[in-house]
Amino acid sequence: MSGGLKGSRILVTGGAGFIGSHSAKRLHEEGNFVRIVDTKESEFMKTKYYDEFLKLDLRQYDNCLKVTENIDQVFNFAANMGGIGFITEVGADVMRDNVLINTNMLEASRINGVQKYFFSSSACIYPIFKQTVPDLPGLKESDAYPADPNEFYGWEKLFCEKMCEAYRRDYGLNIMVARYHNVYGPEGTYEGGREKAPASLCRKVAMVDDPGEITIWGDGKQTRSFLYITDCVEATIRLVDKEYHEPLNIGSDRLVTIDQLADLIIGISGKKILKKYDLSKPQGVRGRNADLTLVKKVLNWQPQVSLEEGLRRTYEWILREVQAKRST
Repeated sequence: MSGGLKGSRILVTGGAGFIGSHSAKRLHEEGNFVRIVDTKESEFMKTKYYDEFLKLDLRQYDNCLKVTENIDQVFNFAANMGGIGFITEVGADVMRDNVLINTNMLEASRINGVQKYFFSSSACIYPIFKQTVPDLPGLKESDAYPADPNEFYGWEKLFCEKMCEAYRRDYGLNIMVARYHNVYGPEGTYEGGREKAPASLCRKVAMVDDPGEITIWGDGKQTRSFLYITDCVEATIRLVDKEYHEPLNIGSDRLVTIDQLADLIIGISGKKILKKYDLSKPQGVRGRNADLTLVKKVLNWQPQVSLEEGLRRTYEWILREVQAKRST
């Protein structure tokens, strides 16, 4: 629990999205006034997790001025984003939309005197040349330069990190930045093309008959680390509470192959499932892991939910969603 946030007036942008909705829920439960803004309401959060909801497009500067009025702290999760399939295919819209959102939100927060500003960056900012083999050491925050980000999405995130740095230097805006590494969990997108690997694989396993088969993108030997949503929210709140001003990894340092990830989910399902591979599909960088040395030191934090337990919770939730849709 973080003590510094209670009783604040907090804005959560992208508050209907995955990390945004879970963060807003936690902040609301801790006794803060929580205003969320998004272009749509949450599909998955069943209970009210905010005090005020504004349906507005933050690509418009006037809307950003409106939502930051009388706000102490901003948690900026709003973004046009998705999994590897989406960010590989879509470049211009991602860069334009997200740079507009972040530019407008920083300026509006400055004008309206916001006391704390959080920006959600991504491990996609790390250089491709440091992620060319599956078995690799965790990426340190200092590895970001020389820059060679993954996809246009990574370039946009890195640019916005630098814009945050400039606003802090030139205007004194109190800004914190997290580089998220593959956050997953229930109550998030699991179909439609924007879902990420854990949710996609959970959906595939949930939908297939027993026995059956699923398709994995790539050869399954690419590696990642995965962080459960409650651990992500805890670290994020601690970061804002601590007011640490350099970009900080928030992720897991347990490296697994996508094959191993699929095997864990198949094991949880209890089904007999054959894996096949589609080498024509995008798989992103060959390997990526998080070095947590700095975040453990700065925030006295490390992940608490094991990959096995987090996947079990995620699979069971997605299974219920799939079964409910089939029964209607």
